[in-house]
Parts: sequence; C-alpha cells; structure tokens
Amino acid sequence: MTGAFFRTQHSGHGVELVPQAEAASGWGQEHMRGLAVSSALARAAEQEIDTIGRADLVPVRWTLDLFRPARLRPCTASAAVVRQGKRLCLIDTVLEQDGRPVARASALWLAPSQSPPGAVWSGGTQPEPPPPGTALVEAQHRLYFTENTGWGDADRSTNEARNTIWHEQIPVVEGEPTTPFQLAAGVADVVNVAVNLGGNGLEFINADVSLALGRLPVGPAVGFATTQRIEEAGISVGTAVAFDRGGVFGTATLCALADPHRAVDVRSFRPIA
Repeated sequence: MTGAFFRTQHSGHGVELVPQAEAASGWGQEHMRGLAVSSALARAAEQEIDTIGRADLVPVRWTLDLFRPARLRPCTASAAVVRQGKRLCLIDTVLEQDGRPVARASALWLAPSQSPPGAVWSGGTQPEPPPPGTALVEAQHRLYFTENTGWGDADRSTNEARNTIWHEQIPVVEGEPTTPFQLAAGVADVVNVAVNLGGNGLEFINADVSLALGRLPVGPAVGFATTQRIEEAGISVGTAVAFDRGGVFGTATLCALADPHRAVDVRSFRPIA
C-alpha cells in the first residue's frame, strides 16, 4: 500500500500530525506538499461533521488557501462550525505549525434531495481515464496525458500541450482508510501541475485551490483535466474538471504565482538547477 502523508502522535498540543516521506514537496526539502496539507484539513472537516452528527449532508465545496509555506514538522489541524442549518453546514479548518496558522480551508456540506423535473443544459468536457490496468508512475502515484502523446510519465507533459493528470489516493494518516472526500480534496492540489506545467517544468506555485463537487468520486484514483488557463503579469488562473471512471464529478479552479527561479522538474520532483 502507498505510504501515508502523516502519522499521529500525542503531545502537549493534543494530537499532532507528523509528516512522513510522502508529504515532502518538490519546492524544497523542508516544504510540505499541498496534497498533504489539503488532505489533513479535509480529514479535520470530516471529523467535525461526524462529531456534530450530520451524516444527512454531503460535501459540495472545498476551498483551500496556502498562505504560508508548510514545513515538514509536526502540525495540528482543527475545525469549527461557522453555520449549521437544516440544509447546510459550513466548516472552517486551520493547519497550524509552531503556534501559527499556515493554511486554511472552508468546506460546505448540503442536504441532498430530489432534482426538479425541468430540463437544464448540461455538458462540456468529458475526459477519458487511462485504460484499466495501466501502470502508474510508481514514485509519483500518477499518470500524465496530452492529446498528442497519450497516457504516460511526466516526459509526455513537459511541453506546451494541455494536460490531464490521473492520480491514485494516498492515505492521509497511517492506519486510517481514505474517504472519497479526502481523496478528492487532497488530490485537488495537483490541479496546479495540470494547469501550469510547461516546457520549463512547473514554474508556478499555487496560492489556493477550490473544488466543487456534484458527487463524491469512486476511487481509488481520480483525474483532473485542464479546461482553461489565463496568464498575465506572473499570475496564472486555471480551471479543470474532476473525473473518475464513472465520468465527471466536479470542477476546480486555481490561482498561482510565477516562481521561475524555483521551477520544479516534475520528472524527479526536484528544483531545476
């Protein structure tokens, strides 16, 4: 089984999350990757929903803000209910290290019901997942796709083509099963790679990611296919659709800042010298 992002330990601060090797980022040896940060906060949000007993609701939006570099050091993830009503619940989560927040996320849960009978337009991008049985790039737990090269490793995507990424789930905490929401919210950070990977590697670092869910994914892997990218004055904005083997289940948006001096070679997940 793929190694987890964290293990837990008890300390004077309560239960801490201790980053493991899977949590390391390509932006620097001391940095924690956004997938790990997002997964930890999604876990905290789900734990809060369980605590307040709202199994009648389903998650429909996840918005993550990465406003300080998260380090490969113990951290805590906390959650608080902002508003709870009959048909919705809004939860805020915070990841803290060394007594200060480094990331936050907001999760919206809604009550499902019957869809009304009126016909409304629906359609758009319908990406195809990799053929069943296709081996993933083992060290990265993912595959890359462009229309010109098909599915394969990162060499196929380090160019100017539009990217799609297929990524398997990584457990959040050792010994705990990964939920569909944790899978979707965690892997959503990979939208930065799908949107901003180019001929010189990954030259943009994302400040956020927002995921809207029409339904929860069916694992053990999900994909993100870029649908739009806009770049101006060192700021990139991109959108992608989220899909599994059953079809599209959501959409994602992402804002990123140019960081060419620390560009990452996604083939090795190391800074480009």
